[in-house]
Amino acid sequence: MDNEFITFTIGKQKKIALIAHDGKKQELIDWCEKNQDVLKNHFLCGTGTTARMVTDRTGLPVKGYNSGPLGGDQQIGAKIVEGNIDFVIFFSDPLEAQPHDPDVKALLRIAQVYDIPIANNKATADFLINSSYMNQEYEHQVINFKQKVIDRANVKSQSIQ
Repeated sequence: MDNEFITFTIGKQKKIALIAHDGKKQELIDWCEKNQDVLKNHFLCGTGTTARMVTDRTGLPVKGYNSGPLGGDQQIGAKIVEGNIDFVIFFSDPLEAQPHDPDVKALLRIAQVYDIPIANNKATADFLINSSYMNQEYEHQVINFKQKVIDRANVKSQSIQ
């Protein structure tokens, strides 16, 4: 059972994903402008239009993936699984139906699975970016799901015999 958890380290330079629904893009851009001095020290990526708009308005380099409805949320989720995203700022619009809502839910779920800090609004983003952890490494333990699957398979195969 000593394989129950895996320790992940979020480095001093964070890999931050920036995402915003259409009705929240301006709010995210304004937030990025306000926090430019902190954000410039980290690697930034984001979904299509949001990444381009943040770069155009702030000058911050933001690696763009596909637009959310075209798979961008899933690309960000895959990067979390690969260990290439440490932190997500996702200004979602709770008052507007989204055609890609299942993708958004999958992204939020995978961020939870991998214990990734995620801000869904400005207040949470402010708390996170002003945390002392933004300037240092952070170690956290995540359930070793791969080991859990192996353990379950072993228990099932023993019960079948």
